[in-house]
Amino acid sequence: MPATLALPDGRSLALDALPLVMGIVNVTPDSFSDGGLLASTEAAVAHGARLAAEGAAIVDIGGESTRPGHAAVDAATEMARVLPVIAALKARVDVPISIDSYKAEVAEAALAAGAGIVNDVWGAQRDPRIAAVAAHAGAPIILMHNRETVDATLDIFDEVLRFLERSIAIAMQAGVPHSQIVVDPGIGFGKTARQNLDLIRHLDRLGALGCPVLLGASRKSTLGRITGRTVPAERLAASIAAHLYGASRGAAIIRAHDVAPHVDALKTWAAIEDSTKVDP
Repeated sequence: MPATLALPDGRSLALDALPLVMGIVNVTPDSFSDGGLLASTEAAVAHGARLAAEGAAIVDIGGESTRPGHAAVDAATEMARVLPVIAALKARVDVPISIDSYKAEVAEAALAAGAGIVNDVWGAQRDPRIAAVAAHAGAPIILMHNRETVDATLDIFDEVLRFLERSIAIAMQAGVPHSQIVVDPGIGFGKTARQNLDLIRHLDRLGALGCPVLLGASRKSTLGRITGRTVPAERLAASIAAHLYGASRGAAIIRAHDVAPHVDALKTWAAIEDSTKVDP
């Protein structure tokens, strides 16, 4: 569904027929995929700049791992990791920067440092104050579905829809316009492999919420189970396949570790969808 997200700096981000790619920068020592590789400010900034050069329309900065069994960190630790990266990266790239955090305090500081989008893996339900922070800054907010425990018997679509409806209500009550909300089904967060695949297959059902949809299946363990690839970084082909399927089901934003291959894959998919836009 075509939409435009208004950014705090007065610019806008168009979500049109070709899904945008959000590049991932994990400034953490324990991320499931690349923990420790970007723990220094210099390495994280260089990586973020490279993702932007490869075609990322958004660069997502996170300072706390969200993998299963991760060690939680306090807001001060998280801010010490991400704020220098955001400030330095803002000076180097023109693309919007999102802060991947569920803590209102971290989001507020990140927006002040130059971030323009809030990406909350708990859908404003772990720390509802984060919605007011986004509203005050005039920043879009991404609301993701999450669960503490896995329940294979759950009607996953009903669960995700009801959760995200609550998240949208929290955000709007705090002053975030509906047009500034993006939803994310939370692939890999408190779900079985089958539930993850069903969510991607029927991603278009989230259209009932009236918000653009972000899909983030990059390198997830479900893809490892399918392919037998135990090393997350070796799941590129599977990640692209999952994301192209999601694009065909209406995903507006694709969150990925490997930006350049995703940009090429999405351009090719879009060209096949509508060859009239390609020179003969």
